[in-house]
Formats: sequence, structure tokens, C-alpha cells
Amino acid sequence: MAGQIPQRFIDDLLARIDVVEVVGERVQLKKTGRNYSGLCPFHQEKTPSFTVSADKQFYHCFGCGANGSALRFLMEYDNLRFPEAVEQLASRLGLEVPREGADDPRAQLRERKRREGVNLLELAAGFFRERLRMAEGGAARDYLQQRGLAEEIQRDFGIGYAPDAWEALKRHLDSQGVSEAVQIEYGLLVQREESGRTYDRFRDRIMFPIRDVRGRTIAFGGRVLGDAKPKYLNSPESPVFHKGRELYGLYEARQASPRLERLLIVEGYMDVVALAQFGIRNAVATLGTSTSEEHLARLFRMVDEVVFCFDGDRAGRQAASRALEAVLPQMLDGRQARFLFLPEGEDPDTLIRREGTEAFENRIVCASPLSEFLFDQAARGRDLAQVEERQRFASDVIKAAQRLPQGMLQTVLLAELARRTGIEPSRLESLMAEAQAVAPAAAGSGQVAPATMTNHNPGSAAAPPGDKGPLGTLARVLQLLLHEPILVERVGEVASWCSQEEPDGELCHELVRLLRAGRYRSPQVILAHFQGVAQGARLAALAQRELLIPREARAQELEGLIEHLQRRRQRQSPQEEFEALLARERDGERLPLEARQRLQELLIELHG
Repeated sequence: MAGQIPQRFIDDLLARIDVVEVVGERVQLKKTGRNYSGLCPFHQEKTPSFTVSADKQFYHCFGCGANGSALRFLMEYDNLRFPEAVEQLASRLGLEVPREGADDPRAQLRERKRREGVNLLELAAGFFRERLRMAEGGAARDYLQQRGLAEEIQRDFGIGYAPDAWEALKRHLDSQGVSEAVQIEYGLLVQREESGRTYDRFRDRIMFPIRDVRGRTIAFGGRVLGDAKPKYLNSPESPVFHKGRELYGLYEARQASPRLERLLIVEGYMDVVALAQFGIRNAVATLGTSTSEEHLARLFRMVDEVVFCFDGDRAGRQAASRALEAVLPQMLDGRQARFLFLPEGEDPDTLIRREGTEAFENRIVCASPLSEFLFDQAARGRDLAQVEERQRFASDVIKAAQRLPQGMLQTVLLAELARRTGIEPSRLESLMAEAQAVAPAAAGSGQVAPATMTNHNPGSAAAPPGDKGPLGTLARVLQLLLHEPILVERVGEVASWCSQEEPDGELCHELVRLLRAGRYRSPQVILAHFQGVAQGARLAALAQRELLIPREARAQELEGLIEHLQRRRQRQSPQEEFEALLARERDGERLPLEARQRLQELLIELHG
């Protein structure tokens, strides 16, 4: 159900849940004195450095720094969002998760539509699987057999068949009471504008259900059997499906191995399925989009290594360049990214059938490290014997190094650049510092620059003391505005939802004022403005915390927070507001102008 989860419920839930039990279901633990220990699930190790404390209800890894409560463990290990992790813990106790603002009609509508969509898509997935087994699915079964896909693989991936008919799925869903409007909204029906006629989007196609991390069908990909175009057809975006966030095969990879060490990123459904047939069960595919930073942030929460797999042609090289740009900000110490280029004319499906599993796995192991690919990219088409070309080469490498988080990879990269160009390492460091001052690495990306922000993950630095607990509502608003300054357009009149006397209230007013001035459109500039003051430290702490909300959902999240704050503000009586302001003044605090004016207004209102 939509709405915020009350903090008191979360606190009570964590008090009643045993972290040892939650972790022990996923990690083999051994009693060591008063604590429990085991191999850390968040990085590769041979000697246990992962400890779970029953007394403190806390886990900590002395190797990679991963730590937190049972709730944090579920989010990291099972790749769950915060609400999903809370739901899972609550279900262990047979509790229903309460929601603030759950009586909001708009919230109820959003929740109803989400459940409606998931149920509808599961119905469609079942229909496609049934049709694959029926007589009309004969050609589809023959095709799958020719591709060498065993029934076990077909079952694991939920593969089905969309009949060669205009209204087969429509009639089935109609019989289940699903309206045409809902079928259209979730991409199962297409409606012609000129006639208003509707028909099945997927016809005569092998159907691949796209599942979220919990195994729920959220969309489909369909491969045509004949010569129709396009060869592959994906569901459009819907209330439950955002192609820039999801990865095909991720759920299946995690089902095959709960302790993944590496993920292979390929281009298509059949590549993922064909590799699984040959025993390589750790492949995923993007859904018609380039690999994004959001994709990679999700993957690196599960594994320390990703391998990009591309065709060796020009298009594959271009795709690899885009992947390099996306992965650079994610390369914290301990992470690896490598690039595998296949022979021209080959894809993973055809190559593994020709070479076999062992040969293909050797290609993965021998894939180019990120640094090698980066240098190759920068050197492509250049004669490094010429001084000017070496200068341009060095400039390109420095630009890429800017986008790396501060750490060993950045240091080693500059050292290797110095060796290849003959430029003194100290000079290269100066050049990079100058470049960062002029054009911060993350400018325009919506992310905070590596120098000022580290994505929170098991291997990153912890947030400052006092900033590890759940965020309050105003703090969540600040965090969203810091990451997405353009969302200031959605906050309305600040005074209607934020009082300056609240914790973070004054900072919220100041941040909104700056953003509306129009000159503070990147997180780096915002942090620079507040540098050296207490407010700056607060914003920096918020920047260091991972923002778990996908980019496309942040506007909606912000609007929901503002609505909640408005309702809460309206519930405060004039007398309560007056007493709160008066108490601050009596304590010797110098009230800001707005607060003083409000105090006078309340004085007149209450006492004439």
C-alpha cells in the first residue's frame, strides 16, 4: 500500500527481529564467543571477516566495511528496496505494514494500479506458457528445440508463445474480467488511433517474461518466428516497468546462484538463455537501452565484477564506449569491470554453440580490464610518437579518470599514464585537479562528483556519525533536491509544508531559495555554496547516503513527501505553533525574519 511507513513501526520491527536468524538463512554462520562469523556475502574472501552480533543486532565485515541492521542486510543481499525489505521482515512476524497517508485517494489509486498490473501480467505469462504446450505452439517448440533449449531452461525462464492471432490474449483476459483500458495501459493491447480498434501487441512470437528481483512478471520481450519486423519486440513502459532500470535474466541468475561473484552483460534475450543452456547462468541483458549507471549500481550491490560482452564491429565498439562512461563513477575500490569483444559475425549464442562452454569461459576470464580498454580507446586513431597526439591522449585519459571515485584505480591509472606519456605524475595530478575545478566530473549527470560524494555500499566509507539511522521526512526532501535540483519546480510554496523551526527546516528554506535563483543546478555547486558551515556538513552527510529511489520515480516520491508534510503542518494548531516559536525565542535563539513575522501573526490571531 502507498504512503510512508511510520518510523515507530520500523523501530519496533527491528526490535522484534533477530538479525542472526535473517543473516543465517543466507550465510553459513559459526558461533564464535558471543558473536557469529562467516564468509562475507558482499565480497570474495577465504578467511571469515564477517561478524553478526546477537547483542547489538548488527552485522559488520572487517574486510569490506559492510554493516547494518537486518533491514539493511535484506536490502543489500536480496537487492530489495526499502519498502520491500520492511514488508519481508514484517511478514516473518505476521504483521501488516501501516502507512501514513494510506487514506489518501491518490495513494490508494497508485497502489491499486500497481497490484492490478502485476496480476494482469502474471495472467498473460501463464497464458503464453499454456499456448506453447498446445498444438498452435508446435512451430515455436520446434524453433526452441532447434536452438537447443532444454525444457528445464524453458521452464526456468518461463518461456511461452503468443499465438498468431489478432485477439487471442485479449479474449482470454476479457474472460478474466480485465478491461481493455487496463490491457492497453500495460502494453498487452495496441489501439489504433483512427479506428479505436484494439489488438494483441504480441503475435506469433516466442515470449520471454521480464521479471523483477522478486520474480514477478513486469513486462515481456517477444521474438518473431517468421520474417516480420521488428525481430524483437518489448513491452512499452508502464506503471510497473521502466526499461532503463530493469535487466533481463537478473532474477534467474540469482535463483541459479545466491552467491554470485560476477555478472556478464550481453545484448539480447536469446544470448542470456543460450548461455544458461550451456551452464553459464550469470548473464543478464539490457532491454533495448544502453547500460546505465542505474543498471550498474544495482549490479554492483550484488557482485564485485561485471563483464561487458559486445560484438567486435563498429557498433559494438560504440556501445562499449557508452558502457565505459556509465561504469566509471561506479568503480569503487574492490570493484572490477572488464570488456569482452567477440569475433565479427558472432554473438554469445552462436559462439558458445561453436566453441563450447570452457572456451567461452576462457574468453570471459581473459576479457580486457577497464584500464586497458580505456587506454586503447584514448589511443585509437592517434600516433603517440607525436607530442600533440600524446597530449590529446593524456587529456582523454584524465577526463575519464575524473569520473572515477577517489581510490586506488584512479591512482594506478595516473601512474600508468605517466609511464606511457613521459609526463611527471605530479603534473598529471595537477592537471586533473585543475580540470575538476573547471568541470566537475559528474556535472550534468545528476550525481554528486566523486570528490564530494561516495555511493553507499559495503565497501565505501560510512556516513558521518549520527547520520546512519533512517532519515526524517525533511531530510529525505533535502536528499532528493540535492540529487535532482530540477525537482525544485515540484515543491510549491515552502511555507505551506516546511517550518523553519523544525530540524532541517531552515536548511530546506535556504536550499529551495538557492535552487529557484536558477544558478544552482548541480550537486557539486550546491555543496560548494555551503562548504565550511554546519549546513554544508549536513548536506554532505546526506549526499554520502545512497539514494535508493530510481530516477524516474523521484518526482513522484518528492510530491508524496510534500503532501505528507502539508497534512502534518495543517494538523498543528496555531497555539502549538505559537508556543514552539515562543519557546525558541525564550531560549535565546535569534529567530529568522519569517519566523518572527509568523510569531507576530499568531500573537494577533490568538490574543487580539
